[in-house]
Amino acid sequence: MIPWVTMALAGVLVGLHGVLWSQGPVDVDALVRWGAKAGPLVLEAGQVWRLLTANLLHRDVLHLLLNVTVLVAAGSALERVCRRSDYLAFLVAVALTTMASSLAWSGAVSVGASGLVYGCLGALLVLGRRHRSLFRVRWLSGESALPTVLVFLWMGWTSVGVDNAGHLGGLVAGGLAGAFLEPRERAARRSLLRPLGGVLAAVMVAAVVVTERSAWRIERDDGFGISVELPEGWRGEVDGQGRRTFSNGLPGLGRATFSAEAIETGEPVDGLAQARRYQEQVLPPGAPGPEGRMLSVQGPSTTQVGGRMAQRLRARLDGPGEGRHLLAYFVPRGEWVYRLVFTWPAQWPAYQDVVGRMVAELRFDEPSVLREARGRALLMPGAAGPRRELGAVLRRLGYPRFAITPLSESVSLSPSHVGGRVELARALLDTGRVEEGCHAADEAQVYGPSDTGALEAGVRCELARGALPRALERLEEARRVDPQDARLRAAEAVLRTVMETSPSVSSPELSPAGGPGVSPHP
Repeated sequence: MIPWVTMALAGVLVGLHGVLWSQGPVDVDALVRWGAKAGPLVLEAGQVWRLLTANLLHRDVLHLLLNVTVLVAAGSALERVCRRSDYLAFLVAVALTTMASSLAWSGAVSVGASGLVYGCLGALLVLGRRHRSLFRVRWLSGESALPTVLVFLWMGWTSVGVDNAGHLGGLVAGGLAGAFLEPRERAARRSLLRPLGGVLAAVMVAAVVVTERSAWRIERDDGFGISVELPEGWRGEVDGQGRRTFSNGLPGLGRATFSAEAIETGEPVDGLAQARRYQEQVLPPGAPGPEGRMLSVQGPSTTQVGGRMAQRLRARLDGPGEGRHLLAYFVPRGEWVYRLVFTWPAQWPAYQDVVGRMVAELRFDEPSVLREARGRALLMPGAAGPRRELGAVLRRLGYPRFAITPLSESVSLSPSHVGGRVELARALLDTGRVEEGCHAADEAQVYGPSDTGALEAGVRCELARGALPRALERLEEARRVDPQDARLRAAEAVLRTVMETSPSVSSPELSPAGGPGVSPHP
């Protein structure tokens, strides 16, 4: 009897690899494009069909030849004994179980018919033990197959980059199937319920694995004060610049990422300037950048993230396959702007739903710096320093109204501390209490006539009043105290430019930005 199913399967394996090889290097991107098992694409993009197609692909010719050689030998022996319908159902069940086992162990890219090979060997091991007289090739059946299985397992465990979980899954599935398979003579009058039951069992195993691995988790960063819901398989890292980055672990074509970074601006802003700067520096039209060559961009536009107003940029980037999508949010929080960037492969639109869920579940929590400052203030209620620190942190995080009380208390406890008076003046000005803020700024200058922070507070006072000439005078005074301060020099230049171009301005058109400087409102 000619084993047509086994020979056809071997032909498909060789033909597919030939097609892949003819289209270029058989690299990870090519395998993913053609249906390799890639955990994130199965679990997050819903591509469960990869649990079958991954069995038909191979990394290289050596990988292909080894699998085809053993498959032809073991599969032919099994096909000659069993009904073709049973054998076909067996192959489907083992293929599903192999890649489901691989997925349960790791979401990494995996391909190959090795699981089918192990499945055939496992079935021969059990079936040959039950029906010794039916097998002509003794070394592939019963206890005689055990050394072959052990040799292959040893080769897998001692090699790098081998999917041993898939191998064991195929072996166990084949062994279990061998306990139920019957020779064609005894199964001739049986219905198709048994082979269909085997496939259904494999489908149930795959469904359990996919469901269990498809969980999401909450990732919190106390330093940033951010929490986001991520797929369970995503892993994070911190780079040298303090940026938190998470990815689905795939390289190239299937890669999706999320990064979070807090940018200190020195002034309360709306995020628009940071969005435009990112667009100019990272997404220049047609030029290669850190995220890839930008093909098109939309925005910035105003939106909400986590209950906060934000600026949004959408971009289409060049890359493997159909390119990549980029979605960036710039969320102001006091003197910081959170830059949140998502990227995902355009080839699989289902990933847009994954990113949409992550954005919808973003939350802004209390950062550790505020929690620690509040704790120190509670532990030392009679000390000015902790209350001053708490007020400064509250103001810089965008809560100037709540900062006024601890700052006022710190000034009462330590009247001569210039920094505390400067912080109080800024908190009052930020809440619109202009005259009280100006009074606090004047008192700060009384205690620190040569302190640049106190002089800067006076500049802010005049800007809040709309008195630009007076603000320039105070800024020049601060420059005389510290002529080397580059920020003061830049602020003076900006203020002079605004006054020259808009001499009739009588309302506060400027606000300090980037420390003790000033810049036009965005």
